[in-house]
Amino acid sequence: MPATPPARFAYLGPEGTFCEAALRTLPAARHAALTAHASVPSALDAVRHGEVDGAVVPFENSVEGSVSTTLDELATSEPLRITREILLPVRLALMARPGTTLTDIRTVGTHPHAEAQCRGWLAERLPAARVLLAASTAAAAAAVSRGEAAPYEAAIAAPLAAEWYRLCVLADDVGDNPHAVTRFVLVSRPTQLPPATGADRTTMAAFIADDHPGALLEILTEFAVRGVNLTRIESRPTGYGLGRYCFSLDCEGHIGDARVGEALSALHRICPQVRFLGSYPRADGAATELRRGTADGDFRDAALWLGRLREG
Repeated sequence: MPATPPARFAYLGPEGTFCEAALRTLPAARHAALTAHASVPSALDAVRHGEVDGAVVPFENSVEGSVSTTLDELATSEPLRITREILLPVRLALMARPGTTLTDIRTVGTHPHAEAQCRGWLAERLPAARVLLAASTAAAAAAVSRGEAAPYEAAIAAPLAAEWYRLCVLADDVGDNPHAVTRFVLVSRPTQLPPATGADRTTMAAFIADDHPGALLEILTEFAVRGVNLTRIESRPTGYGLGRYCFSLDCEGHIGDARVGEALSALHRICPQVRFLGSYPRADGAATELRRGTADGDFRDAALWLGRLREG
């Protein structure tokens, strides 16, 4: 039999990003072909076109919030599915070319999210240095590696970037928040759902028909009455005019759970469009706590009871 070809994964590049670090935590990536892409849409399009089996892209950060590009791409472009999430602690490092010292640094390059997470450290340790923003932390590290042509003397990036671009780490753990975490998602073409584990998350996007009093409440109620806990909800513009929004949501549970399935069915009744983006195991392994009356057996018993009443 011919050998099975290695898996192929895309990620938001360039090499040395936190996205690559997140991807490399997956067992399937150990012997896979990994391809860096310049943007989230490019990485996701590689999945849509069949160039790769999946893509890892950033979804949200515990300090800076959600990644709007990822939310919008998943909600409005050709459908894809989230099959896994990865939680990666954000460990930032100050790096420079060999021989550089802290006193040599006049300018520092990094991504806006990273800059926001290390402002205190920079103000204390490099108060005279200017911060220049780059497309990514790894792009800043790559620029530093160019030698005299570099636009700045140092970069703040993931430690992996120092390995990629042969830079020296001058200071580690420079972030102001030691508990900062970024959530990444593994996205693939729609396929068979991962089975329910009891510690799952479901992601979706719900579009409202028009801006009217109680529009959000209508959506929230469908989850609340079924005991489904929402772990994230935020509005995103659709681009079709003011007042036309969609809501990006995460909830506890799996679409195979009766309470989650019924909530999605209810959204389908009241919203012009609901996009299911996947049910997958939670990275933190936290089991869903069920309120009384919300287990699958409770829904089955209620359906049987109603059936008996209708039969007379």
